[in-house]
Amino acid sequence: MGKELQYLVLHCTATPAGREVTADEIRAWHTAPPPRGRGWKQVGYTDLIHLDGRRERLVDNNEDARVDPWEITNGASGYNSTSRHVVYVGGVAADGRTPRDTRTPAQRRETERYVKDFHRRFPRVKIVGHNQLAAKACPSFDVPAWLESIGIEQ
Repeated sequence: MGKELQYLVLHCTATPAGREVTADEIRAWHTAPPPRGRGWKQVGYTDLIHLDGRRERLVDNNEDARVDPWEITNGASGYNSTSRHVVYVGGVAADGRTPRDTRTPAQRRETERYVKDFHRRFPRVKIVGHNQLAAKACPSFDVPAWLESIGIEQ
């Protein structure tokens, strides 16, 4: 039996605005042996939000308030056994380096729908950006301010 779910962590793929990313690409980035990938046993995210707002499941999840060993993803070091991770495609400007909230209108709608549904089911779980847990720009937007703007108080 897994640990109690404590965090929903929001991420970006850190790819340029408008460049779609596939689940297979993410799997290769995370699980392929170095130098091609990171050599992890599992991808970093449970769900992926594509440019068109479509959500794709990357790792099976039984949707309860526990993180079972087979549900653990590698999204934020030190937090993975108590977290679920969701990623949107994008997060950097066209230059490929400058952090920027590049979410399309469809991604914004789906992210809001996803987070509100998650919060309804798991109101005690803290919703954070990856940058609140690590020295990163990801997800390239201010998650606490965004949560407030959609009516979720943390």
